[in-house]
Amino acid sequence: MAKLYDYVIVGGGSAGCVLANRLSADGSTRVCLLEAGGAGNSALIRTPLGVIAAVAGGLFNWRYYTKIQPPLGNRRLYCPRGKALGGSSAINAMLYVRGQPQDFDRWAKDEGCPGWDWASVLPYFKKAQHQERGESEFHGVGGPLNVADLRHRHPLCEAFIEAAQQAGLARNDDFNGAEQAGVGWFQTTQKNGQRCSAAAAYIEPIVAERRNLTVITHAHTRKVLFENKRAVGVAYEVDGQVFRARAAREVILSAGAFGSPQLLLLSGVGAPEKLEPHGIECVHNLPGVGENLQDHADVLVVCKDKSALSWGTLRPRQMLRSVWALGRYVFRKDGMFSSTVAEVGAFFKAQPEAATPDVQLHVSPIAMANHGRHLPYYFRYGLTVHVGLLRPHSRGRITLASGDPKAAPVIDLNLLGDARDVAPLVAGVQKVREILRQQALAHSYAGELRPGDDVQSEAELAAFVRAEANHIYHPAGSCKMGTDAQAVVDPQLRVHGLAGLRVVDASVMPSLISGNTNAPTIMIAEKAADMILAQADEASLASSATA
Repeated sequence: MAKLYDYVIVGGGSAGCVLANRLSADGSTRVCLLEAGGAGNSALIRTPLGVIAAVAGGLFNWRYYTKIQPPLGNRRLYCPRGKALGGSSAINAMLYVRGQPQDFDRWAKDEGCPGWDWASVLPYFKKAQHQERGESEFHGVGGPLNVADLRHRHPLCEAFIEAAQQAGLARNDDFNGAEQAGVGWFQTTQKNGQRCSAAAAYIEPIVAERRNLTVITHAHTRKVLFENKRAVGVAYEVDGQVFRARAAREVILSAGAFGSPQLLLLSGVGAPEKLEPHGIECVHNLPGVGENLQDHADVLVVCKDKSALSWGTLRPRQMLRSVWALGRYVFRKDGMFSSTVAEVGAFFKAQPEAATPDVQLHVSPIAMANHGRHLPYYFRYGLTVHVGLLRPHSRGRITLASGDPKAAPVIDLNLLGDARDVAPLVAGVQKVREILRQQALAHSYAGELRPGDDVQSEAELAAFVRAEANHIYHPAGSCKMGTDAQAVVDPQLRVHGLAGLRVVDASVMPSLISGNTNAPTIMIAEKAADMILAQADEASLASSATA
């Protein structure tokens, strides 16, 4: 027998945790949150430096891979996604970046999403936030998500900031303030030196006291249940048993840019040609499901560090440093183990014709290749600079591998599939090379490991970009919001043509924002919660008026 709730939320990630908190706040609305992973309260998750192991390992990570990517030399790309309450906010680098105001104005003015302009979304960024620096025009206090300054600032990262200024970039102490452009320290979603995931912010403080909120972990949702064109619940599996949760008001999918379109397709919502090969009956023909997938392409510039100040992770000297640093973290919650690894960032226009910054840098005091998955580099001292493309033209898709709900989806990022995405990365690499050769880093810089001093021409750099580009783990757009033929949800995030069903997560972004995606996803859920509650109030008033 199915259990009845008002709202059933699928996915306990950055968006799902927000929704579960806000929709259950009145104490009477019955809310069920289903999460396929575990509780997300491991010490490995809470300790910021644990991000290295969490991203690489499979304990809290789905460890997906793309299909072969022809634009990248037929490589397959690794796609980590969080498998715990908090979702990918449980394994990300904790960087608090909102994007540019122009991103949201573009959604509203050019992409059919009225109500999502910068002036409309800023209050929700502020509502979510507790800014430790205090309240301002751009920042809020008293919200669940704690935003803090770094408790560890590596000297090589400090030197990089000075070098970037010597190369012409302005110093910026707040990428989420009046101006995004410049170089400076990131702020983080941490509290008292520990990770402040969406679960830690929105679920852990309330779950024990709200009897109207049911959180079920290790619950793998199999499909959405429909009666005619209305979503009425979901079927989910726990320990091999299948259960049903019915929704009196709405089913809300918050399974992420890979999971939400996959679940819609498994439930018969999508283009028939995507469903028929897997024996799935088409409940509703919606061709945009799984299309419009985007991510930030990213390449690494890595230089040798002759100062030996960087983290040569597997060198004996660094291992001794780590023992001392662990003790410091246990007692003081600061030092190396509180680091986000990517401590310093920069935003700038790699191409002069860009209206706003088109490249983002993440700077780490460690040598890495293949996004940290190349073991020999951990025996070296080095400095790594991620060069990321902020607004890609390339679009990929999500499709089904089979009708098995536990099978991974087929992920085709089509990274650099549009040739226009290569030139900004080449220009970004050239700017980083200029920065690394400034006087402020002369005590450290000892030549390049990547791309290498023999790679100089634009053609050689373009070949390097295609040979080594990866993504920065910001998938979005696969259930896009809008009103065009490819749109999956309307500006209220309701699935077109169906009742009682919404999608609320990064998949609804019509185009990628210019920065890290966790804070914008939380904003989307905060705004969605208000829309959902307002609609419920309207329905209640209408019902009372006709009674």
